[in-house]
Amino acid sequence: MMRLFTLGGATLGGWAGWALGQPAGMGTAFLLSSVGSIAGVVAGWWTVRRFLE
Repeated sequence: MMRLFTLGGATLGGWAGWALGQPAGMGTAFLLSSVGSIAGVVAGWWTVRRFLE
């Protein structure tokens, strides 16, 4: 379950970061996508630890 939530969080976080950064350029989109992916992994991990264990 942990892997599923962290993968989903990374995917959604990366997508959101890319969508926010795209108007400012490719470099900004890549940077925000990376940050969003890391935040998504942490959020997925936190969700599983908090609610499913």
